Amino acid sequence: MFSPQAEHYVRLPEDFGQRFLVFVDTEEEFDWSQPRRRDSTSVRTVGALPRVHELMRSYGAEPAYMIDYPVATDAAAVDVLGGFKAAGGTTIGAQLHPWVNPPFIERVDARNSFVGNLPRELERAKIASLTEAIASGFGEAPIVYRAGRYGVGPNTEALLDELGYKLDASVRPYFDYSEEGGPDFRRIDPRPYWTGPERRLLELPLSTTFTGSLRRAGEGLFRAANRVPHLNGFLSRGRLLSRIALTPEGIPAADAVRAADLLLNEGAPLISISFHSPSVEPGHTPYVRDAADLKAFYAWFEAVFEHLLARGAAPIGIDAFISACESDRPARRLAARA
Repeated sequence: MFSPQAEHYVRLPEDFGQRFLVFVDTEEEFDWSQPRRRDSTSVRTVGALPRVHELMRSYGAEPAYMIDYPVATDAAAVDVLGGFKAAGGTTIGAQLHPWVNPPFIERVDARNSFVGNLPRELERAKIASLTEAIASGFGEAPIVYRAGRYGVGPNTEALLDELGYKLDASVRPYFDYSEEGGPDFRRIDPRPYWTGPERRLLELPLSTTFTGSLRRAGEGLFRAANRVPHLNGFLSRGRLLSRIALTPEGIPAADAVRAADLLLNEGAPLISISFHSPSVEPGHTPYVRDAADLKAFYAWFEAVFEHLLARGAAPIGIDAFISACESDRPARRLAARA
């Protein structure tokens, strides 16, 4: 995976201001506590998305639905999402869960759940089959991609560039999945940057930051504390150090607002928010287990969106964001200097 240098980070136009963007990992329902299975392909909860979609759109949000193969090949799911797309203010992107995405060649295990670990040609074939399924269901190929489990690998960026993608959203800053065989994002900042062999693929990491009185020690202290049982929990409860991702899943609204304020105060141009589609019904994810959790889930959007708007952070969609970045493409920088 490409490791960005200072010159690779995007310099957005001065009039871009500060914005927010929502990604919905739109996927099948499965038991998160159990090993992954190829036959877990129900996408019934897509039918419950209109409620959260209407809520997001009421605040002007332009969600990107990152759909995986079971969703892309289910007629009822395509009908729901196609209705969102036809009404405007919605992007249909790709999310790849390799264990339910053909071709089915690899063994289903923890390491292979990170698609970037697969041989190059198999990873390419899976991305291509997902791309084709989405193009068939929605009339156009997706241009934004996320690897399920954030599982990018050494070939991913080049393959996305080759297959016509313009933006990847697979990086989760300050998280490390290497113990499970996945990527390590601990040293990547939550800022958009150019990547790929020609530096023409945009990477938009999910918004993550550290809060608390020790936040300046950031990732280094957080990593060290992980080696001591329960120490990170103690630091978090004492409001000394917490790692906060901008998501309604497992992150209270007050913590998300605090993290968003820190990012905005530091000049972050974009707040990137993400959640999984099965969370819109109780019982499918660890984050929404019952009616009380679901009520808090919806209240999170109201609290966070209202705060972002009050801070002057405006919603933006995928196409507008890519367009805003285009003037800072590395090749254009070099041409301007010449």
